[in-house]
Amino acid sequence: MELVSPYIIAAGIGWITAQLSKYVVASFKLGRPASYRQLYLSGHMPSAHSATTVALLTVVAALDGVQSGLFAVAFLFTCVVLYDAMMVRRSSGEQGVAILALLVEQKSKVKLPRVAMGHTPLEVAVGSLLGLIVGILVVYIHSL
Repeated sequence: MELVSPYIIAAGIGWITAQLSKYVVASFKLGRPASYRQLYLSGHMPSAHSATTVALLTVVAALDGVQSGLFAVAFLFTCVVLYDAMMVRRSSGEQGVAILALLVEQKSKVKLPRVAMGHTPLEVAVGSLLGLIVGILVVYIHSL
């Protein structure tokens, strides 16, 4: 009996790897160490949502097969998460930026809210590739 499910391991490693990658990318762009907040904030390169769900989907495909009901559920779950990251959350993030600009322009006394950005298609693609690699590595190590 396994101590920890390879499904959970893949999802966890996918998320952690993506969040650490965000810190590295942000530090590279800044030319100095980025804020540690990059380790848990949403948005930016690569998409941790994508990495997490695609890593899980990859393990499900390898261990249960693409004809299984579990694969169908994981596939639909991944599609919804990727769509939401690119379309819904991205749109609401852009609206948030516009609202912030209006509040600043109007010199409003309203406390400025934090805007959570969604992802660009490139950020989702890179996160998905990262998740695929993590999923394959977890399956390989699991099979040893």
